[in-house]
Amino acid sequence: MVQEKFDVIVVGAGPAGLGAAYIMANAGLKVIVFERGEHPGSKNVMGGVLYRQATEDVFPEFWKEAPLERPVVESNYWLTTDDAVTKYGYRSQEFAGEPYNSFTVFRSKFDRWMGRKVEQAGALVICETVVEDIIKEDGKVVGVKTGRPNGQVYADVVVIAEGVNSILTQEALGMQKGYLAWDYLAVAVKEVIALPKEKIEDRFGLEDGKGATIEIIGEATKGMVGTAFIYTNMESISIGVGALMSHLVNRKLNPNDLLENLKAHPAIKPLIAGGEIKEYLGHMIPEGGYKAMPKLYGNGVVIVGDAAQLVNGLHREGSNLALISGKTAGEVIIKAFEKGDFSINSLAEYQQRLADSFVVKDLQKYQHSSGYFEEHPELFYLYPHLASIANKEFFTIDNIPKKEKQRIIMRKVFEQRPKWELVKDLYKLWRVLG
Repeated sequence: MVQEKFDVIVVGAGPAGLGAAYIMANAGLKVIVFERGEHPGSKNVMGGVLYRQATEDVFPEFWKEAPLERPVVESNYWLTTDDAVTKYGYRSQEFAGEPYNSFTVFRSKFDRWMGRKVEQAGALVICETVVEDIIKEDGKVVGVKTGRPNGQVYADVVVIAEGVNSILTQEALGMQKGYLAWDYLAVAVKEVIALPKEKIEDRFGLEDGKGATIEIIGEATKGMVGTAFIYTNMESISIGVGALMSHLVNRKLNPNDLLENLKAHPAIKPLIAGGEIKEYLGHMIPEGGYKAMPKLYGNGVVIVGDAAQLVNGLHREGSNLALISGKTAGEVIIKAFEKGDFSINSLAEYQQRLADSFVVKDLQKYQHSSGYFEEHPELFYLYPHLASIANKEFFTIDNIPKKEKQRIIMRKVFEQRPKWELVKDLYKLWRVLG
C-alpha cells in the first residue's frame, strides 16, 4: 500500500466506525476506513435489532433504502423455568409505520449498505486489512500500521472502532494490556433458522411484514447472568443465548449447550419447529458498562462503540450507542480540523458531549448493575421460579377460596425465599437500577 496522508483513519467498519466516517466524509474530510473482514458487517453477528432514531441521526430516512427485515411492533420479556414461562410484553400499532421505533436486521447486509453510503460520501473503505498497531510520535497518535506490505498509514486523527477488548485502545492510551476484566465479557451464540414468512407470522401472531422480539432470562442461561433472545426476520428466526464468560468457565458450560437447551424448551420448540438452520455464529459482548469505560480520547485519537464499552445490556442497546458515539466523534473531529488542533484538549470535547448525552448518562445510572448481578446470579434463576410458583397457583382453577389461594401463594414463595430476603433483594435492586 502506498503511504499516503489522510485527514482521519477509522479502524473498524461497524456502526460506530462507519457512522463517524459518514459524518466526516460528508463534511469534506479525507477519510480511510480499515476493516479486517471481507466486507463491513462480515465479522458482526449481533442479535439483530436496530433502533430508528439513532440510525436516522446519521443516515436520514435510511428505512427507505436500507436492507431491513421487519419493523418491530411487539417486544416481550419471558421468565423461564424448565417447563413454564411467565410473559410480559407490549405491542403498538404506532411502531408499525413511519417514523418506526426499531427493526430486525441482518448486520452483514446492513453494515454493507452503510459501507456503500460511506464510500458514496467520499471515504475510502479498505477491507481484509488488519490494523496491527498504532503509530505514535512525541506522544501523539499519528497513524496506524496495517498487515499489508508498506502498511504504515498516517492521519491527523485516528478513530478506534475495532470492537470489544480493543488492543489498539490500550496501545493508543498507554493503558495496561488486559485492562478489561474477563468478568465484564459475555459470550453469545445464535442460529438463524429459516421458516416460511406466513408460518412466522402465524406463530407469532403478526400482521404481514411486522416483527416481534422476545428477551428471555432464567432457565435459558441455567441461572447464570445472561439472557436469550428470539427475533423474527422476514423468512427466518434469529435465536440465541449469552452469559458472562466467567460464569461459563466456572460452570464448565458450553454456550452451544445453552442454545440447544433453549431450543428444546416447551414454550420455544413450537416456534422454530420445522425450521432449517442456515447460520451459526458466536461473539463477545462488553458488559462492564460505565465502570469498564476507558478514557475515550487522547492526542490524535478517539475511541467509539464497543471499543469504548458503550453497551447497555439492561435495555438491549448497543448499535444505537455505537452510532451516536461515531456521530459525536465525527462532529468533534470536524471542529478540530476547523481549528487545526488535534490535541488531547481539543478532542476532550468528544467525551464531554457523550457524558452530556443519554449514552453515558444511562450507563452511569446502571453502573453498579454488572457487579451486583455477577455477585447474585441466583436472582436469574430464583425470580423466574418464584413467578412460576405464583402463576401456577393463581391460574389453577379448583374449589379453594381465593383468599386461601393468596395464603398458599405467599407460603410457597416464602418457603423458597424468606420475606426479609425478598425485601432485601428488592431494596438492593432498587438501589442498583433506580
